[in-house]
Amino acid sequence: MNQLLNPKKANKALFMNTFAFTICFSVWLINAVLVTFLVDNQVYNWTSIQVGWLIGIPVLTGALFRLPAGLLTDKFGGKPVFTILLLFCALPVYALSYADSFFDYALCSLGFGLSGTSFAVGIAYSSVWFPKEKQGTALGIFGAGNIGAAITTLVGPKLLYFLTDGKTNLEGWRTMPKIYAIALVVTAILFFLMTENKKAATAKKTLKGQLAPLKDTRVWRFGLYYFLVFGCFVAFAGWLVPYYTNVYRLDLITAGILVSCFSLPSALIRIAGGWLSDIWGARKVMYWVLGSTVVISIMLVIPKMDIYADGKGVVNKKAGIVTEVTAEYVKVDDLKYPIAQKGTSLANVENEFRIFPAKEVWQEAIVEVGAKIDKKELLIKGRTHIYFQANLWIFAILSVLMGCIWGIGMAAVYKHIPEYFPSEVGVVGGMVGVLGGLGGFICPILFGYLLRGTGLWSSSWLLMFFLGLACLIWMHRVIQKMTKQETLESINILDQVNS
Repeated sequence: MNQLLNPKKANKALFMNTFAFTICFSVWLINAVLVTFLVDNQVYNWTSIQVGWLIGIPVLTGALFRLPAGLLTDKFGGKPVFTILLLFCALPVYALSYADSFFDYALCSLGFGLSGTSFAVGIAYSSVWFPKEKQGTALGIFGAGNIGAAITTLVGPKLLYFLTDGKTNLEGWRTMPKIYAIALVVTAILFFLMTENKKAATAKKTLKGQLAPLKDTRVWRFGLYYFLVFGCFVAFAGWLVPYYTNVYRLDLITAGILVSCFSLPSALIRIAGGWLSDIWGARKVMYWVLGSTVVISIMLVIPKMDIYADGKGVVNKKAGIVTEVTAEYVKVDDLKYPIAQKGTSLANVENEFRIFPAKEVWQEAIVEVGAKIDKKELLIKGRTHIYFQANLWIFAILSVLMGCIWGIGMAAVYKHIPEYFPSEVGVVGGMVGVLGGLGGFICPILFGYLLRGTGLWSSSWLLMFFLGLACLIWMHRVIQKMTKQETLESINILDQVNS
């Protein structure tokens, strides 16, 4: 009842939660911009493996410590936990400005990676302020703090250019971590002054009691959903940059803009996802999200390709001697065999707008005048050219659409949690967040292995297809089982009434 009597306090807590989460999320992904800048400008000669680790370390630590952060929030409340987290993360971010080796940088990244745990803190702290019927919208608004990733992607490169005087003073990069550290400290002060603490109903439980919900299979099912909609979102936010530069030969700036188009709408539409989950129910929304993931993934699996293969040829009808070979036909004794000519339909295909694959067939003579040819021996071989443009703009629109669908899915997943675990949002939300964060760390590695194994950049979407299909099948089977059980319970109640 207290939740309904303090809408102003609830809205203030939600606003500060979302603001703090946005700042933390921008810090969490700072390495994606800063490490790339340092390597591209040869400030440090780190290998691609070292770069991968520096980008992945904050994501990994932010994921692994979400569960402890959720437990602490349930136990002590969001105000002290979020304030301490902001102040603590400011220290390694500031120390990053003095890093001068791979080890120093990795150690600082390990520290400020804890900013990624802000999601578990904010989810638990936001949920205690709102009644069940409004938690989907509230958590959707909070989740829009993912926009912090787009802020760093868009503002970070320009800020570095300014701080380094147009890249003439490369040591100026050290000011950027200091600016981010100051932002964390200011946010901590504002958060402490403008929020009121509120604990979950399970605050007095022992650690064993708090962890008890993790025995429920639903927690791990929700975690798999979040592995897909959040983990893969984070993974593609980084993977799409080399995807665009390699497959479509785009420059880095253009690729960055298109990737921002993928991440920015996804964060904002998460609010709509929470609202839709409140109106229609999280279950229906997840059906739509997972089904759409499967369909769009299949559309994106087909790679950009330019394939030449053998086609339908012409064989000799009876033994004889080749008497004439021209561009138009082959003559064996008195029999003339026409040659299909190559057309011009694919002559300028790179500069045309095509949605579907295009095919062109023609034939070429493989015999010479005077050759003795047996019956059914090949005279003219067939050639087939198949070209699929995988049009850039269609690909970009589909990838943005996928990002938006995943944004809705993120809100829907977290709408499930207070419905099934109303008093354990911190621990359950933390565990689900751990699995989602691990997706952001593991998926790029899997993408790399798939690329090396298949030679196809689109193989990453094949993984999305199978992952989406697995989630959809698991959810559908569980819902069928629940529906059957509810039907049996209704029949038993009717039997008892009638008897």
